[in-house]
Amino acid sequence: MVAVKQRNMILLLLFIGWAIGNFDRYFINYAVLSITKDLQLNPTSTGLILSSFFAGYALMQIPGGWLADRLGSRRVLIASVLMWSIFTALTGAVWSLGSMIIIRFLFGIGEGGFQPASSKLISQTFPTDKRAWAMSVMLSSGGIVALIVPLLSAYMLTTIGWRTSFLILGGIGILITILFWVFIKLPADLKDEEMKPAGDSQQGIFKQIIKTPLMLNLFIAYYSIYAINWGLATWLPTYLVNVRGLDLISLGWVQTIPGLAMIFAMYLAGYVIDKLPLGKEKVVGAMSCIVVGILLYLMYNAPSVTMFIAYQTIVIIFISFVMLLLPAIILKRLPSSVTGTSMGVANTGGQLAGFITPLAIGFIVQTFNGSYNAAFWMLIIFAIICMISLLTLNFRKGDLLQANA
Repeated sequence: MVAVKQRNMILLLLFIGWAIGNFDRYFINYAVLSITKDLQLNPTSTGLILSSFFAGYALMQIPGGWLADRLGSRRVLIASVLMWSIFTALTGAVWSLGSMIIIRFLFGIGEGGFQPASSKLISQTFPTDKRAWAMSVMLSSGGIVALIVPLLSAYMLTTIGWRTSFLILGGIGILITILFWVFIKLPADLKDEEMKPAGDSQQGIFKQIIKTPLMLNLFIAYYSIYAINWGLATWLPTYLVNVRGLDLISLGWVQTIPGLAMIFAMYLAGYVIDKLPLGKEKVVGAMSCIVVGILLYLMYNAPSVTMFIAYQTIVIIFISFVMLLLPAIILKRLPSSVTGTSMGVANTGGQLAGFITPLAIGFIVQTFNGSYNAAFWMLIIFAIICMISLLTLNFRKGDLLQANA
């Protein structure tokens, strides 16, 4: 059993780790404006840069979860933070489109193990009725980052430049790696349990997870909601500058508003999800997806930047709710012994979306001579798909896996 003080320390470190990881990945969305200029890239090439991270990130989801279940969440977390920090620093040394793609891909490999391992650690150290709350606290750091990254990115890019900025961010990550090494400690009995080889009851557990209808629906839902999330996160800075006419500093200020909304949404969502009766979460999640689709349409057709940001802020609230609801279903429905692998499988869908969507938007924008109309319609369709996948969730097979594990 993990003491309350100890698990709060673990949660604090996960909060910090998730924050710097998000800053590293969000910063490129603003730095790409300077990178594109320096390397003389077209929209399709820009999409390749934005997508290359997600190729590595998606590829590492299932192996990262499997390693967390077999080698222990602590080891995977430390290795993950160290690796992504090294390649964050190396991003500042790129000399061509090819080198940028390779380094961002390896950066994605490094970050890929963090969420499955952190989810497993939460399932090991927090009781069931506190897991959604703990996950919301960790993920809320992404909202704080979304709040500060536009302003801080604008300042860093206009003062020290993108190359030095990446070097500094990499150094901060290495310091956080040391904190993980020193302060994340698990009880000896818990570590021993982690290291036990799979028993007879777990033979073929990976195949069971893959074949579970619950996991298939979650995979599709993850893909859909993250397609919307990363489609907006990666291309909105470029859209607001090139289409809505904002300068970099103004962009930084207006994007703090959705950032505040994300922080509020994560904490509220964690509380609400823990209070929802089992089985009702899919209905609430599906309704949220409907709202997201409607607001995306209104956002793109907003007559002013003010209205655009207002709609974006509400969209972020509902997207954040769904993004927390999906891992909470895994944490509540499946045993901690398979949490890492299960989270890796489901989150692979989300990160494949992160790889494909920025690339697809870049191609669409270039094909339609700078128009984002088709891109926004694509995101609206993903909201509908997410709604359908949530409404058709089948919990019975997930319960069977719970019983067999």
